[in-house]
Amino acid sequence: MTTDHLVIFTPSGKRGRFPAGTPVLHAARQLGVDLDSVCGGRGICSKCQITPSYGEFPKHGVTVEATALTEWNSVEERYKSKRGMIDGRRLGCQAKVTGDVVIDVPPESQVHRQVVRKAATLRAITMDPATRLYFIEVRQPDMEEPTGDLERIAEALREQWQVEAVRADVSVLAKLQPVLRKGQWQITVALFQDHRGDSPRIVEVWPGLHEAGLYGLAIDLGSTTIAAHLCDLTNGEVKASSGVMNPQIRFGEDLMSRVSYAMMNPNGAAEMTKAVRLAINGLAQTLATEGNVEPDLILETVIVCNPVMHHLLLGIDPVELGQAPFALATSSSLSLNASELELTELNPRARAYILPCIAGHVGADAAAVALSEEPNKSKDLALIVDVGTNAEILLGNVEKVLACSSPTGPAFEGAQISSGQRAAPGAIERIEIDPVTKEPRFRIIGVDAWSDEAGFAEHAGATGISGICGSGIIEAVAEMRMAGIVDASGLIGSADQVGTARCIPEGRTHAYVIFDGRSDGGPLISVTQGDIRAIQLAKSALYAGARLLMDELKVEKVDRVVLAGAFGAHISPKHAMVLGMIPDVPLEKVTSAGNAAGTGARIALLNRSSRGEIEAIVHQIKKVETAIEPRFQEHFVNASAIPNSVEPFPELAKVVTLPDVSFNTKGDREGGRRRRG
Repeated sequence: MTTDHLVIFTPSGKRGRFPAGTPVLHAARQLGVDLDSVCGGRGICSKCQITPSYGEFPKHGVTVEATALTEWNSVEERYKSKRGMIDGRRLGCQAKVTGDVVIDVPPESQVHRQVVRKAATLRAITMDPATRLYFIEVRQPDMEEPTGDLERIAEALREQWQVEAVRADVSVLAKLQPVLRKGQWQITVALFQDHRGDSPRIVEVWPGLHEAGLYGLAIDLGSTTIAAHLCDLTNGEVKASSGVMNPQIRFGEDLMSRVSYAMMNPNGAAEMTKAVRLAINGLAQTLATEGNVEPDLILETVIVCNPVMHHLLLGIDPVELGQAPFALATSSSLSLNASELELTELNPRARAYILPCIAGHVGADAAAVALSEEPNKSKDLALIVDVGTNAEILLGNVEKVLACSSPTGPAFEGAQISSGQRAAPGAIERIEIDPVTKEPRFRIIGVDAWSDEAGFAEHAGATGISGICGSGIIEAVAEMRMAGIVDASGLIGSADQVGTARCIPEGRTHAYVIFDGRSDGGPLISVTQGDIRAIQLAKSALYAGARLLMDELKVEKVDRVVLAGAFGAHISPKHAMVLGMIPDVPLEKVTSAGNAAGTGARIALLNRSSRGEIEAIVHQIKKVETAIEPRFQEHFVNASAIPNSVEPFPELAKVVTLPDVSFNTKGDREGGRRRRG
C-alpha cells in the first residue's frame, strides 16, 4: 500500500499529498507551483532547482526528516561537477518524495519571477557621508627624519585637509608602501569617520587621483523581500536598485514561524542566518553588475530590518523575541565591519551601520520610516503604516509619537491565497467589478491594457494570466463588497443570491471566478471564502494596531494616513478604506510614501548626522505592545467586518455606497451587523 506524503512549497504556500516516489517537479506541476523546466525532467537544463528544508515546522504542522527525499543521484552529481550548484540545492526532476517535506522554489527557478517593487523614491538628501575621498601629496621618506608611511600620510591629511588622528588596520598598512610608490607619493585615501566623532579610519587607498568613485549599499531587509540601493557616496546618485525574495521564507512565512523554527531545531537560527547573508551577498553582486561598479569600491552599507531579521542577520538566536517581555539582545545602533556579517561581495574593509530598534517588536525598519517621514515634525496627526508581513505603525505629531507592530501575515503579499502569487508578470494587480452585471475587468503586471481592451490578449500571451498578487486580492475583495457579491460579514453569496454564474459552489461555501483559462490549459483564478477570511484576518490586525495607537492618544480620528512600503505604494486608498484596513479619513488625505524604510536607509547612508538624529528620536517614541493590550482583540473583532462592525466611516460614505446585503441564511448575526453611519 502506497503512503501519501505532504509536500509544501514556499513561497507560494501551496501544498498537497503525493505517493512516495513522486518527483518534486511532478508535484509542483500538479499543484500549479511556479517551477521552471525546459528539458522535460531529464536533468539537463537545471531550471528546476529547489531547496528542501529539514526539521520541525510548527507553522506547517510537519516534521521533515533527513530522508524526506530520495538520495542525491548521479545525474545531480554530474550537473554539479560540470556547472556548479549551491550546496543544499536539488534538481526537482531527480529528487523524489519519500516523506513529508517543505520545499523552497528559489527566484531563479521560477518562470514568473517576482517583480520586487522597491525602486528608490526620489528624495533630496543633504550629502554628508561617513566615508569620503581625500587626494593628498605625501612627503617622501627621509633618513634624516625617519617616519613611517602611515605617519606621513597622517601628516599630509592634517596639513592639506585638517583631518586629525587617522588610524588604519593591518590590511591597509600592507597596501600603503606599494600604492604610495606607484602613485609617486600622490594617493587618494578613503576615510571613514562616523557620527560619534571617533578617530577617522583609512579603509582604502589608491595610487594618484582616484576617479572611479566610491559607493555604498542601503539595504531594507524585510521578512518577505530584501531590497537594496547602490548609491554613489560622492553625489547621492542611485546607480542601481534591485531586490530578491528573502530565502528564510522556506523556514516560515511570518516572523513567529521563524522564531518557532529556531526553537524547534538546534541549528535553526544558524541556518536562517546563513541563508540571509548569502542572499544579501547575491544582491550586492547583482547591484554591482547592474551599476557597472567594482565590488571593491563598495565601502559602506546601512541596513534596516525588523527585530527578528536584526537578530538573525547578526547571528543572534531570536527565541527571546517570541515570548514576553520580547527582549532584544541590543536595541542600540551598531557600527561594525561588514566582514563580521560575512558580506563578502563588498570591499573587505567596508563598514556596516544598522539603525537602532525601537522595541522588541518594532525594529530598525520602523526607525528608518520615522527618519524618512518625520512624524515628530508633523503639525497634523499622521498615521504612517508600513504595510508588509509584519506591519509597522507610527502615529504622532510634534507633540508625541507612538509606535507598534501588527502581525498581518503574508496574505497581503499574495501568500495563503488560493490563486495568490508574488508580484510577477502575469499576476492580476488591478480589478474592477461592474456592480450591475457583476462582470470583472482586470490588469496584469507587464501589460498596460485592461482585460476588456483591444490588444490585451496579444500582450498577455507572453506572460499568461497566472494568478493574483497582493494589490490584486485587496482590490478584488473590496470590489466584491462594493458590487454586492460579498456581504459585510465577508460571506460570498451564491449564484442565485448575487445574480451571476461567476459565483460557484465550493464545498459548503462559494467562490467568485475572475478568470477561467482551463479550456486553454490555463488556471482557474477565483476568490474563495478562505481567501476572504485570510484578508479579513490581515486587515483586522492592521486596523486594530492603528486603533490601539489612537486609543493611547485618546483621539477618534487622524488627519492623514501615509501608506509606506513597496506594497503600500500599490494599494488603492479607496479599496483599502472599503476593506477597513485603515481609519476613515478623506481619500485625498491617504498618500503613498513608497519604500520609506529604504529611503530612511539611504538617508542614513548618505548623511551621517542623520544617524545621530534617529538614535535620539527612537528614545522619544513610545512603544505600544499589541500582544498584551486587551483592547487589541476587541478592535480586531470589530474590524473583521467589511469595513467595520461598529466604527462609522462617514468619509468613505461620501464616495462609496456599500450594498446592504446579507448572505447568512442560518439566522445568526455573528459578524453580520450593519455598518453605522
